[in-house]
Amino acid sequence: MARRVFFSFHYSRDVRRIVQVRNSWVVRPGDEASPFYDKAEFEEVKRRAGGIEKWIETQLAGTSVTVVLFGKETYDRPWVRHEIKRSYELGKGILAIDIHNVKDPQLGADSQGKNPLSYWSAERNGANVSFDQIYKTYDWVHDNGYANMPTWIEAAATAAGR
Repeated sequence: MARRVFFSFHYSRDVRRIVQVRNSWVVRPGDEASPFYDKAEFEEVKRRAGGIEKWIETQLAGTSVTVVLFGKETYDRPWVRHEIKRSYELGKGILAIDIHNVKDPQLGADSQGKNPLSYWSAERNGANVSFDQIYKTYDWVHDNGYANMPTWIEAAATAAGR
């Protein structure tokens, strides 16, 4: 089954890695993904009434899974944190994919960053449990994301009851 997916990521540092991951998803027959915005469009979004927060809500609407693509600096990005929080509040399936080993055509591989899911936690059986313990995290290169991302997305959707 095709899933509508919201991709959360740090644009300026990781865009060339993101394009590789996202293109692997959209070129498959029958797969579906949220629109991919280039920086020029994203800058325009920031200037509109309601700005980024309104844009995020629009992008999350109709999706069943949020895929957090993270690199070296993603953990500290406030809008990535917001997207994770809203995805949780909306009951979306969530998963994280470490992309630091994806080779940027200009810069090569990067240093590993902290998983942004570890910023948030939720109460489970009377204990505060970090999102990175609740939701699955994969490494794009080592876990063969090209072949396995559709399965990861479907598993996240199923876990969220979607």
